[in-house]
Amino acid sequence: MDRAKKEALVAELHETFETASLVVLTHQQGLTVSEVSDLRAKMREQGAGYKVTKNTLAKIALEGTKFEYLKDQFTGPTAVAFSVDPIAAAKVAAEFEKSAKEKFTIVAGGLDEKTLDAAGVKTLAALPSLDELRGKIVGLLQAPAGKVVGTLAAPAGQLARVFGAYGATAE
Repeated sequence: MDRAKKEALVAELHETFETASLVVLTHQQGLTVSEVSDLRAKMREQGAGYKVTKNTLAKIALEGTKFEYLKDQFTGPTAVAFSVDPIAAAKVAAEFEKSAKEKFTIVAGGLDEKTLDAAGVKTLAALPSLDELRGKIVGLLQAPAGKVVGTLAAPAGQLARVFGAYGATAE
């Protein structure tokens, strides 16, 4: 790889680290091309990304970013999963780790300025996503409104039934 390509790759990685809320470092060894393609597709579906990187270039790209503290974690066959959503990349990586067994392992991660170990990334993956939380909040907000409408409609319904019964007996 020539110098211009390396500089472009470092700039792209630096931009990725600048915009991401979550970075998950993984080791992959023995994954087939189809398995990596499958992982990338799953990451894209969730709004995340996945890149296999050279450790030296990744360390240079980390300089001046909020994830600079992860430099020491770049050893061995490292790949980076990242997302703006603080849970998406962790969720996909944790699911993939279960299916890939020995070939793919989560090493560490970073959530903004906080370092996460492998267990921390897996704990983060167990949390509901931002969209799931939004759906729950909307459901909670709509439930009381439905109960209020039901409560207000109940006396009118009872009154209508009383008049109906009175009308039926009067006939």
